[in-house]
Amino acid sequence: MYGGRYGGRGGAYNRHESRARPREDFMSSYESYMRGSDRYGNYNSTSSYYGRGSGSLEMSGVDLYIQYNTRAHHTNEFDITDGTVYDSREVLVVRRGQPFYMKIMLNQPYTPAKDNLRLVFLFGKNPNPARGTQVELFLSTDSGHNAGGWGINIEASDGASVSLSVSAPPTCLVGKWYLKVDLLKEGGNTRHNMKRYDHKDPIYILFNPWCKYDQVFMSNDELLGEYVMNETGKIYNGSSQNISFMPWNFGQFSGKVLDCVMYLLDELSNLPEHQRGDAVKVSRMISSLVNSSDNNGVVVGNWSGRYQGGASPMSWTGSVDILEQYYKTKRPVKYGQCFIFAAVVATVCRALGIPVRCVTNYNSAHDTDASVTIDKYFNRNFEEIEELNKDSIWNFHVWNDVWMTRPDLPAGYNGWQAIDATPQEKSKGIYCMGPASLTAVKNGHIRLPHDAPFVFAEVNADRIMWMGVSPHNRRMIKKETNLVGQFMSTKKPLSLTETTDWRLVSNRLYYFDDRFLQLNSSTFNLFLKQDDVAFELKADNNTFIGQPLNAVLIIKNLSKMTRTVGGHVSIKSVYYTGATYREVVKGDLPKTSLRMDEDKRFQMEVPVRYYLEKLTDHCFLKITFSCMVEETGQAFAEVAEVRLRKPHITIKAPNTGYIGQTFKVEASFMNPLPTPLTNSILRVEGPGFQKPVTYRIQDVDVGKGMNVTLEFTPVKVGEKEIIMNFCSDELANVNAAQPVYIHR
Repeated sequence: MYGGRYGGRGGAYNRHESRARPREDFMSSYESYMRGSDRYGNYNSTSSYYGRGSGSLEMSGVDLYIQYNTRAHHTNEFDITDGTVYDSREVLVVRRGQPFYMKIMLNQPYTPAKDNLRLVFLFGKNPNPARGTQVELFLSTDSGHNAGGWGINIEASDGASVSLSVSAPPTCLVGKWYLKVDLLKEGGNTRHNMKRYDHKDPIYILFNPWCKYDQVFMSNDELLGEYVMNETGKIYNGSSQNISFMPWNFGQFSGKVLDCVMYLLDELSNLPEHQRGDAVKVSRMISSLVNSSDNNGVVVGNWSGRYQGGASPMSWTGSVDILEQYYKTKRPVKYGQCFIFAAVVATVCRALGIPVRCVTNYNSAHDTDASVTIDKYFNRNFEEIEELNKDSIWNFHVWNDVWMTRPDLPAGYNGWQAIDATPQEKSKGIYCMGPASLTAVKNGHIRLPHDAPFVFAEVNADRIMWMGVSPHNRRMIKKETNLVGQFMSTKKPLSLTETTDWRLVSNRLYYFDDRFLQLNSSTFNLFLKQDDVAFELKADNNTFIGQPLNAVLIIKNLSKMTRTVGGHVSIKSVYYTGATYREVVKGDLPKTSLRMDEDKRFQMEVPVRYYLEKLTDHCFLKITFSCMVEETGQAFAEVAEVRLRKPHITIKAPNTGYIGQTFKVEASFMNPLPTPLTNSILRVEGPGFQKPVTYRIQDVDVGKGMNVTLEFTPVKVGEKEIIMNFCSDELANVNAAQPVYIHR
């Protein structure tokens, strides 16, 4: 399904039923494959010999058949496996539950009857056979048998070499394993009675979603192509009324990304080594390690709008820059917000082999008191009481779904699980979240681990507006039961182009459709008998930044009597978390009388100069109208949030390219603001053929455009994306992505 895109699916016999080719003669298969390859594998002659004697069996090295094995294990895209221009190393990366092959080179033919050969695999800082972190396989006695679920077989013996297959079990610990090969003298198992070969590079063993016995097994090839193999994607943002996305380079196969992931698990994680094969525990730990709140993890969160000493969260285009900077400095990278945390989590999980996707929840509730309500308070003057409004509704919030079975839960909770690295609330003393079974969240089984109540509230909370403070002297003026948890969005598998099907809505995985049928109208004012005036607030959600913002309040008298209405209006710039940034304008509505069945419209236009210097980088404005009917005491409050739209970069690029052949790309967009764009940068990347590059752009004057021409020289085959992001002091996150297919 994705062979053309990811370089094809290699294969080899798999005793644990990983989806690969049926077993065939290994040497003929391998040599047939190598005839079309540029080189013959990886020989490593670094070794230490003890008790060397004349005429005795000795080793000259080990060939780990890196090219063959990595193609069979869907790991050949890792830069560290093929000595690319980005990483000169050639190390073996394989997946558990599937055999990999090696050749041991000797000085004379191997004779099983008299030559005792042992493979030793070591994991972690203090390997111990009892904890599964030290595995010993004896070729003469264990051939065809298991040692703790591991297996070894002789595939071929040709002159002074022997070819083996080794199978790590589908529960194998995930991480770096170190290989030792021992030649043992008869009756000897000590330092003085053996000759040891130490392979200098680690062997990376990952989760295997192609293996039916692995905890992360996923049966659908198209989904695997998206949730494990795809290096690029879309992260949705904006608002429920104006959905947009950021193109993103996950880059899970790039450079030192896998090394950084192993550093996190080996050095910063407090996860016991013997639990490193458990996807539940590993994914929960990832949700902690990606934020810096507790353990000096990867990304520092910052929602202040001030990013001195670091990069704006809006300026990043991919995870590779973030992870490689972190790995180089061993210091948290500044700065990130929820979409950055989710993007980095996706990279880490895909690198490890855990199927994962980024999910955006629009109107996402942050319930601080576990009441499953978001309470908003107004005083008698119709003004918000900010110090009481601790709960919030984020315009959008991004987290991750990971795919796995849940052996720690009763039957029925396998499949997608929610995890979240954004440090919002502590879970068992640390900032992490999940994995929470989506089935448990959907069915309200919130007592099951981990953190299901928090996820349940994010997608199910009600918003209630109150007038007054005291529990004995306040009244509910509005309740909204379908505001929270809308249009939950993730990128549709293998859909690169922006068409009608580029976004997959996943609401039904989190709640039932009849959630919205609890009331005839799930957004309503609490009408008493005397409540007979209708209100409606409309705002233009298609307003671009640099244009005036328009809103209208419609009031209709439904009674047979005259009604007098007064009220208050405020417009504030807000962070995407719902927190207020600055006040743009506020004032009182003129008191007005309405005859029977009469309606009136209050039109408001906010000029650009009023809001432009008061915006946050996400460009959200919150409009609040609150009104009171004098004759009846009827109260009304309504909030509308508008995200000002931004222009997109226009990219002109060829549809195809070729390895080693430079092609040109043009990028442009027009400045939409009545002020020049200053301190501008353009961040560009394209997985497989260019590392992220930042260009300084000259100031873009009013009414003028940015126009640049760039050159790319591909180094990897397959369908790739060019990703661009423009940021300036006045306008951030103007982006675009363009697919291009690279041929040999």
